[in-house]
Amino acid sequence: MSAAPPPGQHQLDTRGLYCPEPVMMLHNAVRDMAVGEVVEVIATDPATQRDIPKFCHFLGHELVHQEADAGEYRYWLRKAAPAA
Repeated sequence: MSAAPPPGQHQLDTRGLYCPEPVMMLHNAVRDMAVGEVVEVIATDPATQRDIPKFCHFLGHELVHQEADAGEYRYWLRKAAPAA
C-alpha cells in the first residue's frame, strides 16, 4: 500500500450508509470502470474497514491506499483485469 493516495478517476461517497450498501455500490462502480482506473471511496461505516479490503482480495482489485480520520474512512482501489 502506498504512503500517499493516488489521483482517482472516480469518487464514490457512501457516507451515512451501512453494510452492505457501501460494498454493493462499490461493486457497481467498479463494474463501470476501465481496468487500471482508481476509485476513491468515502465511508462512515466502520465495517468498511473489514469489508472493502476483503472485497479487493476476493475480486483481485488492488487496495492502493486507505485512511481513517474522525469517523470517516477513505479507500483508493485500482480495478484489476478480469481473471483469465
